[in-house]
Amino acid sequence: MTDSSVRDRTEEDERTDAAAEESEGQLVCPECGGALEADSERGETVCRECGLVVEEDEIDRGPEWRAFDSAEKEEKSRVGAPTTKMMHDEGLSTNIGWQDKDAYGNSLSSRQRQKMQRLRTWNERFRTRDSKERNLKQALGEIDRMASALGLPENVRETASVIYRRALDEDLLPGREGRVQARLPVHREGAEPGDR
Repeated sequence: MTDSSVRDRTEEDERTDAAAEESEGQLVCPECGGALEADSERGETVCRECGLVVEEDEIDRGPEWRAFDSAEKEEKSRVGAPTTKMMHDEGLSTNIGWQDKDAYGNSLSSRQRQKMQRLRTWNERFRTRDSKERNLKQALGEIDRMASALGLPENVRETASVIYRRALDEDLLPGREGRVQARLPVHREGAEPGDR
C-alpha cells in the first residue's frame, strides 16, 4: 500500500466520521444519512434505514446484576450511604469503626488496639482540616442534638443544616460559637409553617 493510498483512506475515514456527526441534535448514518438508534442490549449504534452498525462494544454503565423488585434492587446495590448535609463532610469520608475487632470478629491485641486508637485520632484530625470545618462539625452536631431532643423529622434536620451552611459560606456567622449559631436554623425549621 502506497503512502498516497494510506492518506486517501485516512481522509475518507475522516469524511465518514464527519458525516456521522450530529445533525440538528441527532446522529446520522455515514452511508445513507438515516437516523441512528442506540441498541443498549447489544451495545451498538445502528442505522434505522440500512442497518449499518456505526458503533459497537459500547460501555454499559448500568449495574451488572438484575433486580425484579425494589427490595431486591436495594439488596444488590453496592453503593455507599447517600450524601447528607447533616454531616460536615456530607457523609463522604471513611470512618474507622470503634470496635477493637478484626475482620473475622476476633479481639485485637493490646498493641493493635493502640495502633487503631492512633489511627482513629489521626482520621478524626484529618476529617476537619481547619477551624471553619471544626466549627461546622460542632454546629451540625448541635443541630442534630437539638432536633433529636425536639423530636423533629430528618428532613427538618437536613434543611436546618443547609441553612447553617449557607450562612457560614456567606460569612454571616463570624466570631460566634457554633452551638449558639446552630439554634436559629433549628428554631426556624422546627416552627409551624404559619409561625414563620
